[in-house]
Amino acid sequence: MLADTVVRRFADHQPLHRMEGSYSRENLELARSTMCTWHEELAELACPVVDAMFADALTQAYLCVDATGVLVQAPEKCHNGHFWVLVAPERHVLYRYSRRHDSEAVDQLLPGYRGYLVADGHVVYDHLYRSGDVVEVGCWAHARRYFYKAMASDPERAKVALTHMGALFAIERSLIGSPRKKKRNLRLERSKPVVDAFFAWCEGESERVLEESPIFDGIRYARNQRTALSRFLENPDLPIHNNWSELNLRRQVVGRRNWLFVGSDDGAEVNTIFVSLLASCRLHGIEPLAYMRDLFCLLPSWPQSRVLQLAPVNWKQTLEKSDTQQALAANVFRRVVLGL
Repeated sequence: MLADTVVRRFADHQPLHRMEGSYSRENLELARSTMCTWHEELAELACPVVDAMFADALTQAYLCVDATGVLVQAPEKCHNGHFWVLVAPERHVLYRYSRRHDSEAVDQLLPGYRGYLVADGHVVYDHLYRSGDVVEVGCWAHARRYFYKAMASDPERAKVALTHMGALFAIERSLIGSPRKKKRNLRLERSKPVVDAFFAWCEGESERVLEESPIFDGIRYARNQRTALSRFLENPDLPIHNNWSELNLRRQVVGRRNWLFVGSDDGAEVNTIFVSLLASCRLHGIEPLAYMRDLFCLLPSWPQSRVLQLAPVNWKQTLEKSDTQQALAANVFRRVVLGL
């Protein structure tokens, strides 16, 4: 029952009042305040798993980061907060909440991180790059959006930029599954000339376009981000875009359209704990309801030193272990639910 309420609320994006009505139609009178209390207590139980996932993510060679705003309910007037997504490709999809979109929030998201960071060109990340511990990686998809916007006012120039970028993305699609060395060599052989030609075109057109026009904004952004946008050429593991984090951030955007705002700052943090687990389940092809059910069965007695084993990235291997199977089989509530 607890797992069902979590999945309905945080995976299916059902607001609490709709859940209350849905359960009522099933002859279960369940107040939204009761579900809120459940989720607060369950978030506290699941928090060590998400903390372990964050600690593991910060050891990865590169991370993808993005953020979006959210309204937070207040007595007189809603205030703005921010959801952050951090993707450790092939391992974790993680979320955090902050009241502000600033460098302090970035530091809380990435404490002590050393490695490559795939992000947009926002100034909130700039302080990370000054020491050299964090290396900026630009997003070609983000740069491409400027030129899509310029199609209405300057289609000829915009088409030139989009043709260069389309060639880069086509090359990347052809390299999927290639060994690292081959991928690096082919990027230098095929992608680097396209990158050089694109930036040469930007330099030539920068003095010919009208200031503050959409095409001017696109060229300015690309020129300012030239080093970051070229970074993928030096490391074959790096992506040329930040689409992984942007796609996962849509989970919160879709939810926001349904529930409009979060009830409080604490409620937003509860949201990020469960959405981190559920998004990571999707990444690894794990059925969310069964995962949350079994997670709640195991967590109360699970050793803290092994809590990362309960993360979705390790879940399938953890389920195969005999001690896990024994612990699940001993749970009377689980046996009743499954009819065992």
